[in-house]
Amino acid sequence: MAESKPSTPSPPVVRSNKPVSEALLNDKWDHAISSLLIRSSLGLSFGVIFSVLLFKRRAWPAFVGLGFGAGRAWEEADGIYDPPHV
Repeated sequence: MAESKPSTPSPPVVRSNKPVSEALLNDKWDHAISSLLIRSSLGLSFGVIFSVLLFKRRAWPAFVGLGFGAGRAWEEADGIYDPPHV
């Protein structure tokens, strides 16, 4: 005969005891930081490309692109934390 495994109850789901507002704030911070990293690196990469192609390998286009990317991420995060009042 085939052996049957005894059924064991599954362990309970572990839930954090954080308040809902703290979880929402953590999600907003995660979104803001990931947006900052993505947009800044995209701006930096466009700046490097333009620096190589158009500006004879100067450094300032890369820094300008980095600043534009960080500024766009800042504005997006500002909109997340303080939505416009209608």
